[in-house]
Amino acid sequence: MMIRRIFLSASVPVVGRGNFHENADPFLIQFAVRELLTVCLGRRMLVWGGHPAITPMVWAVCADLNVSYATAVTLFQSRLFEDMFPAENQFFANCVFVDAIDKDRIKSLERMRTEMLSFDFDAAVFIGGMEGVLDEYQMFTKMHPGATVLAVPSPGGAAQQLAVQLGQSNDRVDFARLFYEKLGVSAIESRDLVG
Repeated sequence: MMIRRIFLSASVPVVGRGNFHENADPFLIQFAVRELLTVCLGRRMLVWGGHPAITPMVWAVCADLNVSYATAVTLFQSRLFEDMFPAENQFFANCVFVDAIDKDRIKSLERMRTEMLSFDFDAAVFIGGMEGVLDEYQMFTKMHPGATVLAVPSPGGAAQQLAVQLGQSNDRVDFARLFYEKLGVSAIESRDLVG
């Protein structure tokens, strides 16, 4: 069965939010995300929760590949973080804004993630990140038990911990090849949106 929709859970860890930053390599996180985008954009629908470090990358790679970001991706944002939205949000025609709950971070993120993960997914990719990556993994696997789950360990962060837990631990940095292999995407597929 062809994978049609992929969930991306990624961020660059910051100091003060657990120990995720201690083994994280921001360059490798960005490189892995960029390689995932290069492999998948226009070939699979990509869905992610907006993060200030990730959203600008998605927009830039869409532009580089001449892929219509208006139809190739779906960006979710909790209105709780409205004052921190990246400027690139304005370019995504299918940005889904989810109302916050009582200015409560935990409840607001849970609401956004529940809406975001309500689609049918065939795969999820976890790169870098902090506690949100672990939370999204838990929710994703409950809602999509038959989906492919790929935690990319070498950039570090929460995804590295998750990869160890899943037995996916390795030092691979040939990310494009990893994504082609594990996500069932062919390098010769056209970049027409497959939704």
